[in-house]
Amino acid sequence: MNHKNKILDKPLKQIKLSKSIFEITSNHTVNPDLTVIFGFGREFLLNGKKMVKSAEITPVVDLSLCGEYHLLYNQKGTFLLVSLGQKNEFNLANYLKSLKNISNYIAKNKNIVRVNIILEEQISNILDCELESYIEQTIVHSINYLYYFDEQKSQAYKLALKQVNFISKVACESIIVDAINIIEGIFILKHLANTSANVATPSYIADTARNFDKLSKKVAVNILDYKEIKKAKMHTFLAVAKGSAQEPKFIHLEYNGGKQSSKPIVLIGKGITFDSGGISLKPSSGMEEMKYDMCGAATVIGLFVTAVKLQLPLNLVVLVPSCENMPSGEAAKPGDVVETMSGKTVEIINTDAEGRLLLCDALTYAKKLNPDFVIDIATLTGACVVALGDVASGLFSNDDKLADEIISSASQTGDKMWRLPLFSEYHDMLKSNTADIANISNAKRSPGCAIAACFLENFVEYKWVHLDVAGTAFGNSIYNSIDYQGATGRPFYALINFLRKFAS
Repeated sequence: MNHKNKILDKPLKQIKLSKSIFEITSNHTVNPDLTVIFGFGREFLLNGKKMVKSAEITPVVDLSLCGEYHLLYNQKGTFLLVSLGQKNEFNLANYLKSLKNISNYIAKNKNIVRVNIILEEQISNILDCELESYIEQTIVHSINYLYYFDEQKSQAYKLALKQVNFISKVACESIIVDAINIIEGIFILKHLANTSANVATPSYIADTARNFDKLSKKVAVNILDYKEIKKAKMHTFLAVAKGSAQEPKFIHLEYNGGKQSSKPIVLIGKGITFDSGGISLKPSSGMEEMKYDMCGAATVIGLFVTAVKLQLPLNLVVLVPSCENMPSGEAAKPGDVVETMSGKTVEIINTDAEGRLLLCDALTYAKKLNPDFVIDIATLTGACVVALGDVASGLFSNDDKLADEIISSASQTGDKMWRLPLFSEYHDMLKSNTADIANISNAKRSPGCAIAACFLENFVEYKWVHLDVAGTAFGNSIYNSIDYQGATGRPFYALINFLRKFAS
């Protein structure tokens, strides 16, 4: 991990969450309101056990239920003893469950202003991960579980919390800085995704990105407006955008942190700020959730900020085609044929299959950047939700090594991805009588998420991964707190973990 010369736009170790501001530190001299310790079964872990020798524990507390906690007291203060369950059943998912319960307790207790969390090397050993990684994950997930969104409410909520201390035998200072940079990227993602669509328009997303050139001299920002998008011949992108009164934006961010001779990594995020389905109108029930159809865009924007702040030694390009998909007298119609940036023509059979129409032009645009590889992230298909639910993101790729590395990076952060096929038979299902390709298949047993991925593959001429996050980007998640159910932040942590490994 790179810990040198961090770029910070706020005081070191400070987190801002809506109206709440608190510090993340590793201060062994703080007198906390609460100290968090861990245990398995009937076993107290070593570092915490030393602190509660004279605590009132009668009878011995049973710690077999993962996530359950008990309050203990002695002359040194108040302790929250948190169960990690049975040692032989312990895994990262159980650890995250325990951290979620800790953060929930802290957030709801107005008497807790300063808290110490006692880190245990034994947990790192059982999880079979480096101590540094264990500490970072504990910080990132614990703080992420404190997240809430009230920025459009008349009365803002404010945490009583002012300081979280992560106590370890090893120095945590540089790890804390890295963790904060990761948390800030996640919070940028969640803020963009959770903000209502009448505020978070394509112009709002572009204005947010426009300020990123202040992060570093190595950053360049280019925002294409309607005329420039049209000049670039992104006609399928504009076919989606033309039904809306909101002007489309194509966001191009560059960070040149690597060698000049190194090819860039390109990340593409679907940026539909609201998806009505267009003329192929969606059912009204649940349509309010379609503000989350830009979670792919929010993810790559957050990743860009974190990559810059971590000063990763790589060249990174982020592309975001952003617009609304709305019905109007000017909207694209089923049966329309449009020309893509690549020159191929597409028959639009269903206007609700619009994300692939944005992405195909962005994938063609990426070709001129001569990328090392490209990853696109999109809330693309309901079919992926049917296939994998909210447990795993669907992954498609034309490169086995790249796919394996991303899946491995996800598992190391408690996230899940599952690779799905790009069979030639699926490509055959996209044939059109009037154009080179159709945007959906009319086959009775069409595998929707694979069909969408195969559509995109028609515009790919480099190593490529497509992530369908329709089921994982928002809603119920191991990455969300107990009370909050909005944007999850997935698969941000998995991808920043991948980028750091790639850059090392």
